Amino acid sequence: MAWTRQDPGARRSYHHGNLREALIEAARNLIALKGPAGFTFADAARSAGVSSAAPYRHYRDRDALMADVARHGFELFEGQLEKAWDSGKPEPFRAFENLGRAYLNFARNEPAFYSAMFEAAVPLDSDAELRQASERAFAVLRRAAEALSAHAPAASRPPALMMSLHIWALSHGIASLFARGDAGRRSLPMTPEDLLEAAVLVYLRGLGLIEGR
Repeated sequence: MAWTRQDPGARRSYHHGNLREALIEAARNLIALKGPAGFTFADAARSAGVSSAAPYRHYRDRDALMADVARHGFELFEGQLEKAWDSGKPEPFRAFENLGRAYLNFARNEPAFYSAMFEAAVPLDSDAELRQASERAFAVLRRAAEALSAHAPAASRPPALMMSLHIWALSHGIASLFARGDAGRRSLPMTPEDLLEAAVLVYLRGLGLIEGR
């Protein structure tokens, strides 16, 4: 995005064709300041330095804008999870730990996107691209769970979908409570990474996947 500002009080301007990106960035900044429910469609337009009618060129309403913000967040989230998982390298258990750290880092470093994705009450079914982006991000967790479950004997192998949902809930809970980068973060007498690592260790041991590790 190509913003230009003359001084701190000046209206922002954008190069022609970047209106959609400008509105997404404006909404992201407003979420960081006021929360996902703390601003209007007109506020987003004003923050982007455009008229109140301009957003309707791309979005039918505020909910459509929020869905696009969430979609961008899921796309970034997927990329970071994929990089951390790295196809299970150097080995699945170590890669799984990296995946958990990436989840926490995203909540810490991208609190506005995180809030839009999980706290803005945007129905996934309201936007096909949003749902697809969400499913691609979750698919990284599922592939990781499949790689880990493969270490169990076939007769007692836990379902990968069950594992991925459990790990997702565990990671999301710790991220939302203790690792986020905004005022919603709670204090913790250890690092969120240590808490998540210990919790996942207990979980995987309970499934018999890391006996003796």
